[in-house]
Amino acid sequence: MRNTITSTNLQNDTLFILIKSLSKSEKRQFNLYIGRLEGNVDAKFFALFKLLEKQKNYDEKAIIKSGIVSKQQLSNLKAHLYKQILTSLRLNPSHKNIRIQIREQLDFATVLYQKGLYKQSLKLLEKAKNMALESEEKNMAYEIVEFEKLIESQYITRSINTRADQLTIQAKELSQQNVITSKLSNLSLQLYGILLKKGYVRNDQELKMVNDYFNARIPKYDFKLLGFREKLWLYKANLWHSFLTQDFLQSYKYAQKWINLFKCHPKKINVHPVFFLKGVNYLLESLFFINHYQKFEEEFLLFEQQIHEQVIPKNSNTEILIFQYYYANLLHKHYMQGSFEEGEYLVAIIEEKIDSYRNLLDNHHIVVMYYKIACLYFGMGKNKECIGYLNKIIKSKNLHVAEDLQCFARVLSLIAHYESGLDYHLEVQFKDTYRFLLKMENLQEVQKEFISSIKALGDVYPHQIKNEFRKIYDRLKVFEHHPYEKRAFLYLDILSWLESKIQNKPVAKIIQEKFLLMNS
Repeated sequence: MRNTITSTNLQNDTLFILIKSLSKSEKRQFNLYIGRLEGNVDAKFFALFKLLEKQKNYDEKAIIKSGIVSKQQLSNLKAHLYKQILTSLRLNPSHKNIRIQIREQLDFATVLYQKGLYKQSLKLLEKAKNMALESEEKNMAYEIVEFEKLIESQYITRSINTRADQLTIQAKELSQQNVITSKLSNLSLQLYGILLKKGYVRNDQELKMVNDYFNARIPKYDFKLLGFREKLWLYKANLWHSFLTQDFLQSYKYAQKWINLFKCHPKKINVHPVFFLKGVNYLLESLFFINHYQKFEEEFLLFEQQIHEQVIPKNSNTEILIFQYYYANLLHKHYMQGSFEEGEYLVAIIEEKIDSYRNLLDNHHIVVMYYKIACLYFGMGKNKECIGYLNKIIKSKNLHVAEDLQCFARVLSLIAHYESGLDYHLEVQFKDTYRFLLKMENLQEVQKEFISSIKALGDVYPHQIKNEFRKIYDRLKVFEHHPYEKRAFLYLDILSWLESKIQNKPVAKIIQEKFLLMNS
């Protein structure tokens, strides 16, 4: 298990993080790599590697004290070691993905060209170009075609009379496809950024802004001429647009198209495993939002099978994504079923994996998982444990995205405090939560109504409580399918909680009854 980074300096020490991310086979590969040249084993950078490998936490004083290097030389030595590790990783067969292979062929062709061996260079370029086109790496294919044009302009092969025309046409087609892909990928990334920062649209004005933004930037295209890569970015852009506008049926539609694209081109899973994994997650997330359990279960079982059969290539990147997407959606499955207690065992597993991957996980994804754990504990009625995880989110200093998550963590914290009888802090919490929502400009009608209603419960006589909960339920129920207010119910099933108070049943029981009714 990789060591957890705790200090600020450590978080910023890229060399230490890189070393701690190395697997046993990668460390063995590095030892073999530096042993190839005589004298390397005794080199200072190797001594530094061995020292850092043994350290549990980055300790610069211990490095200087070891006598390996002076403080003035440490920065340069670390930079040299960093470069050597990357070179070793590049040579590792497990990292020989298609892009590295294409780039390697292009590098060889460049060497041959510089030696004046034009025919040999063109032969390698043709091979690299075919690899690039086959794997939809069209930016690299365009670069290769431009290189071929350069050679042809200096050395006439006379092998094909129409060679110049063919290369010109191919360059033009690739350039047009790359422009479409660039525009779609830019749009997709920008929409994703808006979603992370602001969350879903909250009113007609924001809806118009997002729609205008999307329509102004979506490029014109002929669908028949789009390749795998162009279609993938098209579906991604539409998916983020539908997420932002809370049109989750459309999200499901485009996530399904995304996955179907890989089903039609199964070899592309090996080439683009990250894109495939993200598509699987968005499909499952969309099904969770529209509460389509049967389809969710079908797709989740298929995902489990793909993990078990190692359909998805395994590396550090995909390993982290599989962890995030598998366990997040496994928690979603328990939410949908109302089987919260059955899912409690997942908490220890998730915590261990967060600790293991902390060097490589950003804070946003960690707190998202904390919120899901908090919801699990809330469903179980373990409100103090729920509050503990919510505090990790509320007190997070480095959370610059996912304002929605911060807002609903505070609302859920209010409910958990009320449920656990910790109401002596509630008055302060009401004010803090209200102030925070106003500051974030994130105060919805659902939140406003809910907070003021719960606050008013303090003045209600015990025998009137149930009737008061029924009134709150009736006031909130009208927002359940509201185009902008419904997002409140995506983060927290407030209505089921209110029903549990009205019927004197655990919230898990209420959700289980709804689940059985919908899936009978």
